[in-house]
Amino acid sequence: MSNGPLPSVRCLLSNLPSMHVGDKVRFLGCVTEYSTHSAILTLQHEFPRGNKTIVNADVTLLLQNLNSEQTDIGQWVHVIGYITSIKQLSVKNIMGPNPAIVGAQILVLWTAEDLDIPSYEKALNPEPD
Repeated sequence: MSNGPLPSVRCLLSNLPSMHVGDKVRFLGCVTEYSTHSAILTLQHEFPRGNKTIVNADVTLLLQNLNSEQTDIGQWVHVIGYITSIKQLSVKNIMGPNPAIVGAQILVLWTAEDLDIPSYEKALNPEPD
């Protein structure tokens, strides 16, 4: 039996709203915004099509080692962290599920170099046989 930290749950960004506050997660997201004032990195991944989940990722714990490449708009990043809030927005949406805003405290972040996004999506969301 280990006294170490709990492992993270690997999931798609679109699955984060179904998790619980306090869950440790690992996911992939595309940087859509970064606020140097609040140290919040905004991440999205429109998969499945129509998913509008937004993650406000608090990177305060990483500021000493965070580089500009990791915060560039359009950069894909892997993150491990804890969910701090989940807010389902009630918006009339004929294109799919209501959008959600998920807050996360990020512990580890690294760029997703040479990543095959469709293979990643399929691996985490395999189509039924």
